[in-house]
Amino acid sequence: MSNPEVAIVGAGPAGLMAAEVLSAAGHSVGVYERMPSAGRKFLMAGRGGLNLTHSEPFEAFAARYGEASTRLRPCLETFPPAALVAWAEGLSQPTFVGSGGRVFPRSMKASPLLRAWLARLAQQGVDLRTRRSWAGWSSDGALVFDAPDGAREVVRPRAAILALGGASWPRLGADGGWTPLLEAIGAPVAPFRPSNCGFDVAWSDIFRQRFAGQPLKGVALTFQGRTARGDAMVTAYGLEGGPVYALSGALRQAIADEGAARLVVDLRPDLSRDDLAARLAKPRRGQTLSSHLRRALKLSPVAVNLLREAHGLGLPAEEQALAGLVKAAPLDLIGVQSLERAISSAGGVAWTAVDETLALKARPEVFVAGEMLDWEAPTGGYLLQACFATGVAAARGVLAALDR
Repeated sequence: MSNPEVAIVGAGPAGLMAAEVLSAAGHSVGVYERMPSAGRKFLMAGRGGLNLTHSEPFEAFAARYGEASTRLRPCLETFPPAALVAWAEGLSQPTFVGSGGRVFPRSMKASPLLRAWLARLAQQGVDLRTRRSWAGWSSDGALVFDAPDGAREVVRPRAAILALGGASWPRLGADGGWTPLLEAIGAPVAPFRPSNCGFDVAWSDIFRQRFAGQPLKGVALTFQGRTARGDAMVTAYGLEGGPVYALSGALRQAIADEGAARLVVDLRPDLSRDDLAARLAKPRRGQTLSSHLRRALKLSPVAVNLLREAHGLGLPAEEQALAGLVKAAPLDLIGVQSLERAISSAGGVAWTAVDETLALKARPEVFVAGEMLDWEAPTGGYLLQACFATGVAAARGVLAALDR
């Protein structure tokens, strides 16, 4: 298939979903992938359990995308979480709703789903060409790819979809290297920034050595009036984990603007300050303060020592003051982990560069999908859902353009 009707650049979830929609409609589709195989980041995302989407009500779901919610909403309405669940089950991958409303395949793995998906695409005639690195456009508007043998492959489709990913986990294929190609045609691209990432904390040496790799279970983290609950992880460099990721956009911006961000940690979010103070008022019976905190409040050693990192070695003796510290231990975040270590990225093709069908205004025959677009979301199924949904939306934009 030297010149398919539609060329899709990128074989991640957005690109493969677009290929499925277009090939099912009877169009010849070629998918061009830089890496030796398809879906590498998709497989990595499923290594600890593939979180496909989330089961919360649609209004709350759509709001998770923050500033991009308005532009993403039509895509999510076109292919909502229920549609993604039905699609996975149509590939013989039944799903279930796990803790916190997250939706997983019963296998908990990405590989069975990807194998079934690629088999379906092959049956629908999709031509997957790996080791093709997109090099931009020729002078007459054709797509140009660097092929494995060093030659250049020129493709002249009727329409194209770019689904090249963002800039996190670059070793898996998405490195944002396409940015100059888009900017050269007048399509603005917002700079990439790490999202769903860890943050640096200036731990003391003894805390770092003793507690790096240990979890802070069931905590609530608050920043700028927003609170996220879950398990955080102490690392040698600082702090990471689900509730940290949920606040990463605001934390990242504060650090960029002010050089630091003060995160407030509630180590016992299910108990009030007065409840904690009452427990702390019980006789110690010769116990050290650390032992008393562990026994009376069920704080882990890492949690007790985090209080000392936040306040200093001399913790308050008065019960209300100590309870207040347990409910609101301040931690100063002083840096952001790099894109290479981030789960996802913010930034990408600006929404002003595309129309309502996701077609580039500078090249109306070219559409954009997935993490290439400028949006970010927390973990919990929101990242994959938007990739799938924008892939469907871009494909439907192509179908409408071909009909015209």
